[in-house]
Amino acid sequence: MKTERITVDAVHPDAAGIARAADVIRRGGLVAFPTETVYGLGGDALDAAAVLRIFEAKGRPSGNPIIVHSADADAARALAGEWPRVADRLADHFWPGPLTLVVWKPATIPDAVTAGGPTVGLRVPSHAVAAALLRESGRPIAAPSANRAMHLSPTLPEHVLKDLDGRIDLLLDGGPTMGGIESTVVDVTVTPPQVLRPGPVSRAMLEDVIGRVELHRRHGGSDADALSSAAGANRAPGMTERHYAPQTPLVCVEQDDAAMVGGLASAGRRVGWLALGAARHSCPAGASLIEMPADAGEYGRRLYAALHALDSAGLDVIVVAMPPESDAFHAIRDRLRRAAGSPSGHP
Repeated sequence: MKTERITVDAVHPDAAGIARAADVIRRGGLVAFPTETVYGLGGDALDAAAVLRIFEAKGRPSGNPIIVHSADADAARALAGEWPRVADRLADHFWPGPLTLVVWKPATIPDAVTAGGPTVGLRVPSHAVAAALLRESGRPIAAPSANRAMHLSPTLPEHVLKDLDGRIDLLLDGGPTMGGIESTVVDVTVTPPQVLRPGPVSRAMLEDVIGRVELHRRHGGSDADALSSAAGANRAPGMTERHYAPQTPLVCVEQDDAAMVGGLASAGRRVGWLALGAARHSCPAGASLIEMPADAGEYGRRLYAALHALDSAGLDVIVVAMPPESDAFHAIRDRLRRAAGSPSGHP
């Protein structure tokens, strides 16, 4: 298969390009497209064969569910088996935007979407290209990130092609995405609602709207976790211990450690350093340095592009200085720990 690439404006996407992509979706094909978080790999969410093609293209584990994207809140509600009042409050406040709501699924959603589980994640994206594609196709679109399973999420069209060129039908090239971190996932089938995956919508932001919200504990043993385990599927994507990971081994440290980086370089290791703030004057000779900003929003926007760059540099190890332990950086710390492949951030 040859992957077709169509360049579209990120704010006012070309109607012909969107129409071509929508036709691919309606015919059961796969389209990569930008969202306000990362690039997604989309197929018709009501076509089980198309959804299975997503799993095949990504090499995605069968127990990892896929988020379903809708053109608006009304279309999303129509895809829910039950729609609690708290979902309305969150949708009214955060949609369109980077928030996924996990609800009980109806029979109309193929089991392939939910990996056999009883719930489905629903989202209304705000990116103009994603919104136009959803409207033009007239279909709900199942879309995980447009990369091979367990690899880094794509925030540039080049990231998509690096992993999926020749494996998907079409790429809508809308340039770099603006958010950088995948959507927040909140389970509203439980009381109080539970954050399954942290993201751009923080716990504090959620609690300002609906009151108490819990954070998912991977080994918390809640009734909802037991239900998920019985169904053989996670309730949300990105819940595995290793995820969003470069191919280069990655180590997290709680603060910039030039001595550690220098020791690795002196031992002949090709080392990359993702530093928090200015570090160029202390960077050991031979190390590949990327300085990250102190602002959480800007850090999130740059994170995956920085990790992609280091991962392509032929390094032996990447050392990451973890950002502060705060609500604003919670999602970023989560992604870095998973990129390292362990809860602590140490391989």
